[in-house]
Amino acid sequence: MKNPNDGFVRGRVRSMKFALRGMWLLLTTEDSIKAQSFLALLSIIAGFYFKISSFEWMAQLLVIGLVLVAEAVNTAVEEVADFIHPDYHKKIGLIKDIAAGAPAIAAIISLVIAGIIYLPKIINLLA
Repeated sequence: MKNPNDGFVRGRVRSMKFALRGMWLLLTTEDSIKAQSFLALLSIIAGFYFKISSFEWMAQLLVIGLVLVAEAVNTAVEEVADFIHPDYHKKIGLIKDIAAGAPAIAAIISLVIAGIIYLPKIINLLA
């Protein structure tokens, strides 16, 4: 909640504190974020191993961010839906399924980008 006594800088510092707390909560409590973060770490290691280009790094980091953001938003939607209606409800189920589609789409896009970046390098390594 916004504190009316906060100035601009203090307000931004407080906002950053809440954002960092949210990131920490995601990383320590959500299995999907843990799994996606582990895969992101593997892809970063692969990037160093294969010496990917600056453009490839940008694409890789963008899709890593895309997946993690989509997972975070999905988690927030699910938490709100469960808070509003803790029991099963058909409409809440639909909302949660649609929200779950976002990280699935992001993951598919990330796999396509990973294939574009790494398949030629793996084929060259094996040839």
